[in-house]
Amino acid sequence: MTSDTQHHHTTRIRRPWPSEKLWHTLLSAGIAAIMVMVFLVQSPALALGAMVTVVLAALAMIGIGVRRYHPPAPTAWYLLAASAVLFAAGTILRVFADNGMPPLDDLATLAGYTGVGVAAFLWLWPRRTGAQRDLVLDSGLIALGALLASWTFLISPVLHTTRQWDASALIMPIYPVIDALLLTLVTHSMVTSSRSETSLRLVHLGLLAILVADLGYNLQSAGSVHLDDRALLLPLLLAYGIVGLAALHPTMVTLGGTRRVHPHRSRQRASVITVTLVVASLVPTVGARVGTLDRVVVSTLLAMLLVGVLVRSERAIVRSARSERRAQYQADHDMLTGLLNRSALLRTPARDHELWTGRPIALLFLDLDGFKTVNDSYGHAVGDELIANAAARIRRVIQRDDIAARYGGDEFVVLAGATRAEAAVLAEKLLAAFAKPFELSVAEVTMGVSIGISCSGPRSADATVYDLLREADSAMYHAKDYALGCAFHDDLRHLPQTESRRRMHRHEPAV
Repeated sequence: MTSDTQHHHTTRIRRPWPSEKLWHTLLSAGIAAIMVMVFLVQSPALALGAMVTVVLAALAMIGIGVRRYHPPAPTAWYLLAASAVLFAAGTILRVFADNGMPPLDDLATLAGYTGVGVAAFLWLWPRRTGAQRDLVLDSGLIALGALLASWTFLISPVLHTTRQWDASALIMPIYPVIDALLLTLVTHSMVTSSRSETSLRLVHLGLLAILVADLGYNLQSAGSVHLDDRALLLPLLLAYGIVGLAALHPTMVTLGGTRRVHPHRSRQRASVITVTLVVASLVPTVGARVGTLDRVVVSTLLAMLLVGVLVRSERAIVRSARSERRAQYQADHDMLTGLLNRSALLRTPARDHELWTGRPIALLFLDLDGFKTVNDSYGHAVGDELIANAAARIRRVIQRDDIAARYGGDEFVVLAGATRAEAAVLAEKLLAAFAKPFELSVAEVTMGVSIGISCSGPRSADATVYDLLREADSAMYHAKDYALGCAFHDDLRHLPQTESRRRMHRHEPAV
C-alpha cells in the first residue's frame, strides 16, 4: 500500500448523520439569534456576554470535532481555537475595558493573528505542488495589491495624523500589513481547495469576516469612518461561529492533510489578480498624497506589481508552449516505445520535405517472429515489455537522421536516406541486434525479426512513401514465409509472376 493510499484511508470522510445536521442547524440558528440580539439591543453587558458565549461555543465545537473525526493534523485546529481566545481577549480589552488598556489589547490581537498565520501555514504546506512557484507568485501579487490599498487608505492616514508616537501609534500601522498577508494566505488556500472541502471553505469565510472587522477598526483608527462598536463586533461573532461550525463538519479532517493540487489551476488566481490590478491602478489616483514617503512607497509597490505581472505572463507563455509541445509529442509518438506512430510516419516526408526530396530512400518493414506466442504465454504486460525493448534496440542501431516508427502491434518501420547497399547493411545490423536474447522480467526470450526492404531512387518522397510501405510489407512477408531474415522487394520480381502477384496482394498494408 502506497503512502498516498494510506493517507487517503486515514483521512476518509464520512457523511454526517441526520442528527448531526440537525445540531448544525440549531447551532447556526442560535449564533444568528445572538447576533441579531446584539444588533438590536444596545447593551454593553449583553454584547460582552454574547462575545463570551460564542467564543466558548466555538471552543467546544472545535474540541468535539477533533475528538469525533480525529483529523491527521489537529494542531491547526488547536491554533485556531487559541487565536479565537486571543482575538476575543483583545476585543474585550479594547471595547469593554476602561481606557482600552493599551497596548495589551493590541498585543493579544497580534498574537491571535500569529496563531492564524501558523495554522494557515500548517494546512497549506502539505498542499505544495510542482507549480508552487506560480502559486507563490500569484499570492505575492495579490499581497502587493492589498498592501498598496492598505498603505493609501490605512497606513498613510495614520502616519499623517499621528502627532505623538507611543506604543499604540507604533502598532497601528502593523495591522494593515498583517491584513494584507492574511488575505494572501486565504486567497492561496482558496485556490488550492476543492468544492468538497466544506470545512475549509467555512474557515475561509470566518477569516474573511475577521478581515472585515479589522478593516472597519483600521478605517476608524485612520479617521476615515466612524463606526459603532456593535458594527465591529458582529463580524467577529460571525467568524467565531463559522469556525466552530467548520470543526463540526466531517470534512474538517482535510485541514492540514495532504491532497493533490492540479499544477495549472491558475484561472481563478488570474481573475483575482486582474481585480487586484484594476484596484491598484485606481488607488494612487483616489488616495493621492503629496508626501515624499507616499510617492516612494506607492511607486515602489506599483513597480513591484508590474514586474510580478510581467514575470507571471512570461511563465504562463512558457507553460503554454511546454504544454503545446507535450501535446504535439503525444500526438506524434507511440507512448509505449517513444517512437513515431503511424500517422506521424506518413507525415514525415511532407514535413521534412527538403531533407527527403532528391535523395535515395530505403524503407525497412520489421515484424517480430513469434510475438503472439510470447504475448499469449506471459500476458500483455510482458508483451509490452518486449515491444519496448525491441524499439530500444532499433533506436540504437539506426543513424541519427533515420526515422523509426511503431507501425502497429509488433510491426516497426525504419525510413532511411540510403541506397540499396546501405539498406542491406542496416538490415544486417538490425538482424544481429535481434539475435541476442531479451532479458524480460519473467524470463529470457529469444525473438527473431523478419525485415522487408523497399528502395526508391532520388525522387519526390511524397509520391513514394505509400508505395514503399506496400512493397516493404510484401517483402517482409516473403522473408517471414521463407525464413530469410530480410528480403528486398526488387527480388520478388524474379519469382514466377503468379507467385509474385499473390504475395503482393495478400499482405497489402492498410495505409
